[in-house]
Amino acid sequence: MNRTTVALLAALEAVIVAAIGIGIALVPLTILWAAQYQLGADWLVVWRSAADIWLVGHGANLTVTLDAQTVATLGLPGAAKPFQVTIALLGFAVLTAGLGVRTGARAAETTFRLTGALSAIAAFAAVAVIVTLTAGSALVVPSLWQGIVLPPFVYALGIAAGFGFAASRTSRAERAAGAADGTEPALNSVVIALRERLGGIPEVVRMGAAAAMRAGSAATAAVIGVAALILALLIFGNYGTIITMYEQLQAGALGGIALTLGQLAFLPNVVIWLASWLVGPGFAIGTGSSVSPLGTELGPLPGLPLFGVIPSGGYSFGLVGVVVPLLAGFLAAVLLRSRPWVRLPGGALPLFLTALGIGIVAGIELGLLAWWSSGALGPGRLHDVGPNPWLVGGIAAAEVAVAAVIGLMAGGRARR
Repeated sequence: MNRTTVALLAALEAVIVAAIGIGIALVPLTILWAAQYQLGADWLVVWRSAADIWLVGHGANLTVTLDAQTVATLGLPGAAKPFQVTIALLGFAVLTAGLGVRTGARAAETTFRLTGALSAIAAFAAVAVIVTLTAGSALVVPSLWQGIVLPPFVYALGIAAGFGFAASRTSRAERAAGAADGTEPALNSVVIALRERLGGIPEVVRMGAAAAMRAGSAATAAVIGVAALILALLIFGNYGTIITMYEQLQAGALGGIALTLGQLAFLPNVVIWLASWLVGPGFAIGTGSSVSPLGTELGPLPGLPLFGVIPSGGYSFGLVGVVVPLLAGFLAAVLLRSRPWVRLPGGALPLFLTALGIGIVAGIELGLLAWWSSGALGPGRLHDVGPNPWLVGGIAAAEVAVAAVIGLMAGGRARR
């Protein structure tokens, strides 16, 4: 394929990715609109609502101004004044980034890698501009700059990850082929350029940093994976409570479907909250509330059936959950040390610094995830929802680093 074809195909894929995300919000809302108003009301209201949902799903803030009748109906303290909704429905961001990985991997397989990636990002940015400019109403106004910047940024992160996965896969295959026939692997221009840039850094620093990135990211993935498993078990175990909350809302069949889709978009947030619980600090659902291994204090909760997985008395397994990040750091370090293709710096001090780096990487990643999953869900006490990213990042870094020191030393003895 020539450069123009690669650019056009990448742009088309980006538009399709954006359309999928918007359609997930737009289709159920359109069905509700058609069923309730018999196609008689203004459909632009539905489009603006779907656009707002898509934008907040990528981290854009919404400023909400409710009329007096709605305020009286809801009875929420502080709702009479304009308030912000800053918590992201991360399901949309995960979908965009995941499809971006696919885009990046495809672009990496072509001759014009950079052209494909930039074309995809530009097309996605154009869609984000159109959506942002057509979203909003007298009641809900999205942040203009965040709506234009954040969705393409999330997509670009996915493309970069796809590039990295494709480059890693290619590099391993070339190393294996070179080892089989005794030749040096053929490196693409991107890898050569990176090696030239990094050539001035001392080798021991490069090896330690690469090992810390691998193991730290693996530890983060392990904690998130265990949190997702726990959430699945909690949903199964509290199924009756969740169904009861659905019945109390009396949303009807179509309303229940729309509510379920909204909660599916919110699932990644709850997974990250449970990961923060495993780390130790826990999370809050409203100012003054706390859900942590040390105790649970809850006020009135929003009427989302998904919140039925949060017991008022806390989780029975208590401090046992804190073992998860420790095991994640230990196993990540042991597995890293056992890989023959991973080069680690020798000596006790470099290994200790590498373990410290593993903890820092895991702490930064979990802290960023905690920050992205938290925010304001509404007025009044709902202004503070989610974990404290500084506490999550700091404690996770300490836990993983301590476990990684033990794992690297144990791995070193096993290999000797």
